[in-house]
Amino acid sequence: MSNNDVTRRGLLKSGALAGAGVALPTIFTASSASAFTNEPTGSTVTLGFNVPQTGPYADEGADELRAYELAVEHLNGGGDGGMMSTFSSKALDGTGILGKKVEYVTGDTQTKSDAARASAKSMIEKDGAVMITGGSSSGVAVAVQALCQEAGVIFMAGLTHSNDTTGKDKRANGFRHFFNSYMSGAALAPVLAANYGTDRKAYHLTADYNWGYTTEEAIRSSTEAMGWETVAAVKTPLTQTDFSSYIAPVLQSGADTLVLNHYGGNMVNSLTNAVQFGLRDKQVNGKDFQIIVPLYSRLMAKGAGANVKGIFGSTNWHWSLQDDGSKAFVKSFGTKYGFPPSQAAHTCYVQTLLYADAVQRAGTFEPCAVVEALEGYEFDGLGNGKTLYRAEDHQCFKDVLVVKGKENPTSEFDLLEIVEVTPVAQVTYPPDHPQFAGGALGTCNNGG
Repeated sequence: MSNNDVTRRGLLKSGALAGAGVALPTIFTASSASAFTNEPTGSTVTLGFNVPQTGPYADEGADELRAYELAVEHLNGGGDGGMMSTFSSKALDGTGILGKKVEYVTGDTQTKSDAARASAKSMIEKDGAVMITGGSSSGVAVAVQALCQEAGVIFMAGLTHSNDTTGKDKRANGFRHFFNSYMSGAALAPVLAANYGTDRKAYHLTADYNWGYTTEEAIRSSTEAMGWETVAAVKTPLTQTDFSSYIAPVLQSGADTLVLNHYGGNMVNSLTNAVQFGLRDKQVNGKDFQIIVPLYSRLMAKGAGANVKGIFGSTNWHWSLQDDGSKAFVKSFGTKYGFPPSQAAHTCYVQTLLYADAVQRAGTFEPCAVVEALEGYEFDGLGNGKTLYRAEDHQCFKDVLVVKGKENPTSEFDLLEIVEVTPVAQVTYPPDHPQFAGGALGTCNNGG
């Protein structure tokens, strides 16, 4: 219970059973064969928003919660409706989900897999959450996705960029709207070649968990294929705050490029340390030294300040996009909170609408029916152009943005500029691609 925000709790649903895995409320285990975990029986339905409210990704978590609250407001008929008006599906009408008012509970993942699982378990067992969403860590996403598969509820992933989430650790009850490490590599490589050439020596600093591993692999694979050499790859703890001891060896390595496979506060700190060590002012191998940040966010750019100027990276979405859906979301989010949304906010808002829409189209909250409604689903109007939820792995495919830090920002929010909108065809890969090897999607689980 301590992981949940009791001040925003909807109807509590009791009756949890003890035992291994996630216990199912007794009211549902003894009902008809078509029953499922936490089948809503009253006038409300409860969603579980599981985000990092503390830890290195807490900034992303705060923006995720803002977006979730906005999505609930719109689903229940409040505000201006946001992306519901631009979404190609017109199933949602502002009367909740299947006529039930949307309630929600929250949890703190702490950017730790065990804490995230405990929080999600509490929301499912004690609060009756029928869907869990959120997170800003792939380690957390993989852990919670597996838990939701066992419990028989839908998991709509938040910020999870590791290939593993829809690769070796994919699950039938889980879906990801965010892009992945492979897509970053495929989008970035041509831009890096055009700007820095095909003869570079790269040094990687990599967050020591599954997101860091697959991002390093994706960037290494794409850059080595165009001629770059990887001279070193060093793992760094997720809890690290001072990266000075990791930056110093770069100067002696012969590398002329530093790739920071870091996110959130880790990236802010490692980039700041790199600039303090003067890397951006050096010449190595007859070339100006360069730094690359494979995965960017506006929140990270704000934290790193002027240090991001001119540095390339990729991002899932950016508030400056001019499609109707993006403009509608930026307007409603900005009106409510006074500043533009991050990619974290966009992803989590969209995931909530996509779940609600799938339930509405399926005519039921039954997880397997929701899975069927989402598999192979094509839609538009939620940013990044036409989008597909591929049935084979539940990965979302859409255009990917390559960005760089602005040289002359006009505000504290205008820190990144889009340099290329990479078409979806360039970042699409077969389901059995080697970077996604292993694991099986399995079959959906209704739980109860």
